[in-house]
Amino acid sequence: MARGPQAAVPRPGDLLVTRWEARFLGRRFPCAVGFGGIGPKRGEGDGITPQGVHSLEFTLWRADRRLRPSGRLPARPIGPRDGWSDDPADPLYNRRVPWPSRHSAERLRRADRLYDLVAVVDFNRAPPVAGAGSAIFLHVWKRPRKWTAGCVAFRAPDLAWILERWGPRSRLIVR
Repeated sequence: MARGPQAAVPRPGDLLVTRWEARFLGRRFPCAVGFGGIGPKRGEGDGITPQGVHSLEFTLWRADRRLRPSGRLPARPIGPRDGWSDDPADPLYNRRVPWPSRHSAERLRRADRLYDLVAVVDFNRAPPVAGAGSAIFLHVWKRPRKWTAGCVAFRAPDLAWILERWGPRSRLIVR
């Protein structure tokens, strides 16, 4: 969950994300953020990448594709019937759910490569507040710096490199 401004001072091992780039372990990576920019999240569908200090909870990956997670984060494969609830009326809002669902849910097993490798950000997760924003991920970008719906997106090899080196004290700082 996002923490106060005192915690936003980057320390070694933190991933610092700004509008067009990220810095991690002495390297710079181009990235993409939400079409609403970076700022305080106003609600579901606002396109804002939530500013603040966050943690990564676990990774998801397409086992039938070439990217495989490595590193210390728990990893779970994406199955053909996996989704992520984005419906504030769903009791399982902002969680992994079966797809299709009777509530609105984003399909995790996509035809494109965006969710070949995903890291789930802890934003609005413990417990989720209905309508406050869901499915904030680090994932593969569609093309260089193409806006997301609120996630942070990277080139596939860059995302794999970051996750491989993610440590137990690493934080995601978005500003």
